[in-house]
Amino acid sequence: MQQEEFINKPGKTGISRLIDATSYSRQGLLASWRNEAAFRQEVTLAIFLIPLALWLGESGVERAILIGATLLVMVVELLNSAVEAAIDRIGPERHPLSKIAKDTGSAAVSIALLLWLSTWGCILLPRWLG
Repeated sequence: MQQEEFINKPGKTGISRLIDATSYSRQGLLASWRNEAAFRQEVTLAIFLIPLALWLGESGVERAILIGATLLVMVVELLNSAVEAAIDRIGPERHPLSKIAKDTGSAAVSIALLLWLSTWGCILLPRWLG
């Protein structure tokens, strides 16, 4: 297979591709909202935490880091949900590789949550303790 086949793949281009991509993203967000309790919880937290980050951050960089860490948790949750949906689509039977895929996705969410906690702690705790 030549590299050009990958570059010149058929389909929409330009603004129509952007419109379709936006629609697919919206559908994915709605599906996650409907089907994933953890995603709903993270969105609810973000609704409170993002304005808090804007208020508590002392610089644009701090605000961006606090908001970025918060949004990263949702990004990883969406990817974890995608992995779980793909594995579930394959079939209901238990398989060691399916377990590894699901557990690894869950671990990624846990690490994103640790990153969020440590980021907020490193930025805000010194102010509150010192």
